[in-house]
Amino acid sequence: MTSSPVTDPRSHLAQLLADAVAAAIPEQHGAAIALERPKQVGHGDYASNLALQLAKPLKRSPRDVAQALVQALPPSPWLAKAEIAGAGFINLFLTPTAKQRVVADILARGRYYGRVGLGQGRKVQVEFVSANPTGPLHVGHGRGAAYGASLANVLDAAGFAVSREYYVNDAGRQMDILALSTWLRYLELNGLSVPFPPNGYRGDYVRDMAHSIAQAHGRRYVHAPDALLDGVAPVTADAEAHLDGLITNAKKLLGADYAYIHDFALAEQLGDCRNDLLEFGVTFDHWFSEKSLYDSGQVERALNALEQAGYLYVQDGAKWFRSSAFGDEKDRVVQRENGQYTYFASDIAYHLNKVERGFGLVIDVWGADHHGHVARVKAALRALGLDPELLTVALVQFAVLYRDGNKASMSTRSGEFVTLRELRSEVGNDAARFFYVLRKRDQHLDFDLDLAKSQSNDNPVYYVQYAHARICSVLEQWGEDESSLRNADLGALTSDQELQILRLLMDYPAVVEDAARDLAPHLVAFYLKDLAAVFHSYYNSTHFLVDDELARMARLSLIVAVRHVLASGLDLLGVSAPAKM
Repeated sequence: MTSSPVTDPRSHLAQLLADAVAAAIPEQHGAAIALERPKQVGHGDYASNLALQLAKPLKRSPRDVAQALVQALPPSPWLAKAEIAGAGFINLFLTPTAKQRVVADILARGRYYGRVGLGQGRKVQVEFVSANPTGPLHVGHGRGAAYGASLANVLDAAGFAVSREYYVNDAGRQMDILALSTWLRYLELNGLSVPFPPNGYRGDYVRDMAHSIAQAHGRRYVHAPDALLDGVAPVTADAEAHLDGLITNAKKLLGADYAYIHDFALAEQLGDCRNDLLEFGVTFDHWFSEKSLYDSGQVERALNALEQAGYLYVQDGAKWFRSSAFGDEKDRVVQRENGQYTYFASDIAYHLNKVERGFGLVIDVWGADHHGHVARVKAALRALGLDPELLTVALVQFAVLYRDGNKASMSTRSGEFVTLRELRSEVGNDAARFFYVLRKRDQHLDFDLDLAKSQSNDNPVYYVQYAHARICSVLEQWGEDESSLRNADLGALTSDQELQILRLLMDYPAVVEDAARDLAPHLVAFYLKDLAAVFHSYYNSTHFLVDDELARMARLSLIVAVRHVLASGLDLLGVSAPAKM
């Protein structure tokens, strides 16, 4: 049987094994074939456990099955040899020619090399950051931003139709607290003494907004502060009830003007957030307003659907969702006794809205402290008759800053937290983006500020970028048109280092696919570090601009391929690929 034509060695080897099964064990034709990279180079380029999988249904020893498959492998110019190892693994060794062809493939496709068809155009939404617009973004938001943006890029490269979304919490209590805090600071600027609640927003940015309102509108929004405290519970008795009382009275005193204070504070903080993220290289296709869910009646519609299905009940004047019936640890309030909807109610409507927009997969990137929300949202989807598996929640752990080996204490404008803008100012966007995705999302991240700023091989982002810049320098010295490399004879690429680089270049599409499948952009960062390390070693031991034209053109072709893959991987992570450093 003749194997079908394929475009890459890995797929070609899988086809050879499929042909061997069809020839030697026809009753198992169509068996799934998996190929993995052996941990040791001496064990081949790829290994398969196919014989172990087939042995049980065939009631034969795995080694006997492996022997039959190896003997039935069709001849191929890409397969140097096949060996049986251990209990019945089949180790496959590629010819140098099979490895060398990856260079021609990369030169032909450029930065498009590595794009794969895993997603098959499936619509996926990645919602990330979604921080309350009540103050500057902090370093914790930064990790979620870097992870979410990189994940979206990886999914796009893997063939998904990706939509990037920011959910704007513009309808909840936190925005009321910000509006109240801003107005109280405005009253202070106008000479009125108002006790500021301890649980209000106290950052200097609140004073800045109050000053802007005073400059633009003078004393227009001044009201006697005595009325503000009418009927309000003492802060010493119940700080939260005290705050809610202040908000209620502020709305009464300001009347229609309250909407201006609220919307001004929202616009200022949301604008600052947009600019901060844009400067960080993070963009969104859609900024979705929570308030729009209420204005359009979607929250009420979603809860009515749950009520009609029998999953809502009233207790102590509040409406509860029977989330415990779907695996949540307890039922959840969706409407308080005062008639106000909870944040969870809008969350239910928002996720119903996502599904109704036609997304086949919804990925929410949340901070690890929100892990308890996962079960209740999935419960709501199931209660609405939807598949909860449509939703995947990627929890991102916290980031801790270190300087001189100690937890860093950085000065901030707010005096409360380290802002993302301050971090970017200190280490730069590239280092911040790379360091943020250098660990698995579910691992705590120790962010070494000194290392991120260093220009040394110990700094991973510098190390990878320097590899790219070194290649650009060699090509600048060469000074000829790179298009002439497309027809280069690659037969001279036979040294151990060159074969190692070729092996890594062949792996890049699989790395992208694995990163997409596992929602793990850190795999791309790891890969880039490995590729840079092998290249630097090659660079330090090899002359590229040699007199031997065959060797020169082959080596230049190889490093141009490396440059393309480095640039592609860095781009997925939102990191620049400099030509000079």
